Amino acid sequence: MSPPPSPLPPLTALSAPNLEWRADDIGDAPYSSVHDDVYFSRHDGRAETTHVFIDGNRLPERFATWREARPFVIGETGFGTGLNMLCAWMCFERHAPAEARLHLVSTEKYPLPRDALARALAIWPELAAHARPLTDQWPEPLSGVHRLWLSERVTLDLHFGDAAERLSRLDGRVDAWFLDGFSPANNPDMWQPALYEAMATVSRPGASFATFTCAGVVKRGLRAAGFAWRKVPGFGRKREMLCGEIAEPPHDTRRAATPWYMPPEALPARHVVVIGAGLAGTSVATALARRGVRVTLLERDGPGAGASGNRQGALYVKLAAETNPQSRVYLAGLLHTRRWLATLDSERDQLWSDCGVLQLALDAKEARRQQRFLEYHRLPESVVKGVDQAAASHAAETPLNASGLAYPRAGWVRPDVLCRHLAAHPRITFHQGEARTLERDADDAGWRIALADGTALEADQVVVATAHEASKLTPLAGLPLQPIRGQLTHLSVPPGAPTLARVVCAGGYVSPALDGVLSLGATFDPGDTDTTPRAADHARNLAEFEATLPAFAEALRAAGATLDPAACEARVSLRAASPDKSPYAGPVPVREAWLDDYAVLGSDARRAPTTPGQHHPGLWVSAAHGSRGLASAPLCAEVIASRLCDEPLPLERELADHLHPGRRLIADIIRGNATLSASPMRDEPPTSPNTTETP
Repeated sequence: MSPPPSPLPPLTALSAPNLEWRADDIGDAPYSSVHDDVYFSRHDGRAETTHVFIDGNRLPERFATWREARPFVIGETGFGTGLNMLCAWMCFERHAPAEARLHLVSTEKYPLPRDALARALAIWPELAAHARPLTDQWPEPLSGVHRLWLSERVTLDLHFGDAAERLSRLDGRVDAWFLDGFSPANNPDMWQPALYEAMATVSRPGASFATFTCAGVVKRGLRAAGFAWRKVPGFGRKREMLCGEIAEPPHDTRRAATPWYMPPEALPARHVVVIGAGLAGTSVATALARRGVRVTLLERDGPGAGASGNRQGALYVKLAAETNPQSRVYLAGLLHTRRWLATLDSERDQLWSDCGVLQLALDAKEARRQQRFLEYHRLPESVVKGVDQAAASHAAETPLNASGLAYPRAGWVRPDVLCRHLAAHPRITFHQGEARTLERDADDAGWRIALADGTALEADQVVVATAHEASKLTPLAGLPLQPIRGQLTHLSVPPGAPTLARVVCAGGYVSPALDGVLSLGATFDPGDTDTTPRAADHARNLAEFEATLPAFAEALRAAGATLDPAACEARVSLRAASPDKSPYAGPVPVREAWLDDYAVLGSDARRAPTTPGQHHPGLWVSAAHGSRGLASAPLCAEVIASRLCDEPLPLERELADHLHPGRRLIADIIRGNATLSASPMRDEPPTSPNTTETP
């Protein structure tokens, strides 16, 4: 049995490179004083990129003949200024068929600051239109995976961190490699055997590579990993460079200890039905439509009619003091949603506001937890930072009684408007109806969804995104989901009343007023499915509001606001949660097969069978987003769409496995609790003393 995979390294802020700017005949060019090397040729960086990486991988002719439904995938070691990737994108636009797609994957250990990136690329004014979406979406310098949408057909995944470590966790396959980075003599830490081995493991058969260097250590490392290389003429003063291919990549053993998470075989996706038009469903539908898939969005009511129909929701997360996989997923989701919303509404005036979020520590226990969090993490202050009472009050523009954590770029979203916006994509057809049964076609070629009105829909693949109702459909009957009742209180504020400048969270949350209404809440009642508004819940929300923001509540009263439960309006909805409070996002396991194939785990959890997990062909689920769906649903949509369309995932392999819908079934088998029917829904202890899920 293979050794267990190494744990994910701690989340950390990455250091910016030590740059010098050296003037030459093409303008001010960046130079790494640490590595004593240039970022691109001073003679002509674009010409060098074209010669070494574009022509070295034969991209013009390969793009021109690309007819696969999946995207062509380019992997790169050392993103630098992004010049190589922008040139590949331009080459793709020039040569690829109109329906083709391109997926770029690049690692970077020392990401440039945004202004330095823009300055470096400004050398080439002809790149301005392609550089703009890159600089606009440039992520925070935080280790992990950051997905950017360069165009409708081109996606870029930036893997921030050590190149070998990042590629060892890549969930996807690569067609061509740009083996770049500072020279082996000046950057020996990167050019190691582990790098070539990781490249080989995630290569498709026949994947090519090109690199500017002919160093002996590189040739030996490539050959040992299975790459065949040849010398070809280099660029400029470099007499030779290397090109080559890997005919048969090595067998990927990274899931040897967890074969149940082996991805299912990619199937045709000409038409996909998404059941459920809340945020989970509409974000999946849009992710697929962006990839050229025809989507039918099936919903009993209208887009955003359920828990996603709130007029205003907080976009933030509560992270564990010592980061666990759940926290990592939610933090990645928070940053992902923010970039995603910025592409949908760059002016922040229709769908969302990145006004910032304050998470207050109203008691000594929470203050200690937050302090442990800050001691354990070294995150960019633009992501999260500690603030004292005075700084928190200044940020909120109202007196506060506590210190806390500030998320400067989080904020609030209009989920109801967002769902309708997403559902309006031209490749999405909305169909109003209620799914009663879900079955494979008689010839096993697709799915048939029988509706309550006696009609039916047929599809190649199906995504179920109906919150706690997902398990009512037979193939998902064993999926444990718990309904959670939540009541929001809407409080009208008179003209001229004071306003909040930030979303403020503690036991509940309150956002800056939208159209003269404050949204307070929400209550958190697991297992309660009654959607009738309750005066007692208004009282709970108002009491929490006054405890969190006493000075602000008093100022509202002085301005004429009525903080009386009888004067408030309510919105009640049902969220769904999993036992471990993480979402489900991925393929649906065949429960009976898993119980049989992995029964041995019940007697010895270390004896992992070799049988890959069986999944219902072309059936997926996005559910259990709880009260943090704004942070999790869009990222989970990309996970599902990426897997369904056979492209690299926007998360590390371990985090994608953490979201797998079969994880609870495996846990039940190990504990001896698994039966053909679903095990009872119960809470499980999180993987650290602090879970991210809060009311």
